[in-house]
Amino acid sequence: MEGLDFKKGNGLIPAIVQDYKTKRVLMLAYINQESFKMTLQTGEAHYWSRSRNCLWHKGKTSGHVQKIKEIYVDCDNDTVLFLVEQVGGIACHTGHESCFYRRINRDGSFEIVDKKLQDEVEV
Repeated sequence: MEGLDFKKGNGLIPAIVQDYKTKRVLMLAYINQESFKMTLQTGEAHYWSRSRNCLWHKGKTSGHVQKIKEIYVDCDNDTVLFLVEQVGGIACHTGHESCFYRRINRDGSFEIVDKKLQDEVEV
């Protein structure tokens, strides 16, 4: 953990989250030193919620936890990549598999490209 550069982002660094089998990007979240330590200790993803200003154990309420399979760090030590097993198949609070379920077309319009798997969930 000492090699990660939390200073650049005022104590936070982005965590890109991918399904470890399909490599589909599921979400982008932020971690701080505490959430990263919890992730390493438990083997499940923990993040820092910028909106709630608190530690967030992904899926604790819904059961849609993210089991860490591998963690990578970028060349500047200020971004991590979590390869995860997404329990329940839903990463997004909207009920979609991925938070990236909409495409922006050339005319600027948004198009939903993935079906919703469940009504909105507490993730």
